[in-house]
Amino acid sequence: MTQSLSPDEEYFYLIQIKQKSEAIRPLYRHYFPRIFAYVMVRVSSRQDAEDLTSEIFMKVVEAIDQFEYRGEGSFAAWVFQIANNTVKQFYRVDERWETTLIDALPELSSNDLLPDEAFSQKERFRWLQAALETLTPRRREIVLLRFASGLRNQEIARVLNLDERTVASHLCRALEDLQQQYQQEELTDES
Repeated sequence: MTQSLSPDEEYFYLIQIKQKSEAIRPLYRHYFPRIFAYVMVRVSSRQDAEDLTSEIFMKVVEAIDQFEYRGEGSFAAWVFQIANNTVKQFYRVDERWETTLIDALPELSSNDLLPDEAFSQKERFRWLQAALETLTPRRREIVLLRFASGLRNQEIARVLNLDERTVASHLCRALEDLQQQYQQEELTDES
């Protein structure tokens, strides 16, 4: 299902959408894994993530005529802005707490990992989840957009309507906070 597109190919399909609606398919295949991963980290169940991802792509299809190409990365920013708004709406409507549950983390099923290594990796995921929850909502959002979704700072800035330098500053501070927490955890484990 995954299809990787170069910026030129993405632009080609965006132009083709006006003539042929099926040109959305390669874009869907390209963005689906990133959107799903982003939503999965933000919501508490796989079923909710699947439903929201479908809703996001329906919104993309319905609003594609409103999209204005503004250079490389503009479509990614637009799609993730829709995703971000859809997830926020999900929490407003259902009055749920916006938390990431350990069940939402990827299942570790690699044959290369021994049971103790798999357990250790799952524990690192648990620690990371807890550490992310200590960040401010804005910083957590920026970290998730950067590392769970693979967006660049410029794209994140478009999604969140921020200056690119503000995104870089939040990202830098968030990573410093996470590093500091990790170092404190290491010191605690050594004691």
